[in-house]
Amino acid sequence: MEGYQVPDIKLFNKWSFDEISISDMSLEDYISVKGKHATFLPHTAGRYQKKRFRKAACPLVERLTVSLMRRGRNAGKKLLAARVVRSTLEIIHLLTDENPIQVLVNAVINAGPREDSTRVGSAGVVRRQAVDLSPFR
Repeated sequence: MEGYQVPDIKLFNKWSFDEISISDMSLEDYISVKGKHATFLPHTAGRYQKKRFRKAACPLVERLTVSLMRRGRNAGKKLLAARVVRSTLEIIHLLTDENPIQVLVNAVINAGPREDSTRVGSAGVVRRQAVDLSPFR
């Protein structure tokens, strides 16, 4: 098969994964948008919940799609959720004239918690203590 080139993988055949940059170095391992995580559709049928931390290998757009399939009337309707994500990315592209995948990556970086509180104490005396969070959270 000489001369055969692998086509550029574009989400919904519109947006390329090539120029996506992750500005937060601590999140590069957990935001899956490049390399083998680039997909044409956010439906890989992967089993990302079978082992601990495997959901970090799930493509970012697919995680967004799966998060839309919550309880109630939208449970299990992944194609409907993928269509909603596609139309949302179209609107983002029209409003910002940027790659909507880059806008999504920036939103995930900005939305991640940096600090939380935990309960510290013994013998009935409990107080809250501020702690740093891992980037995966």
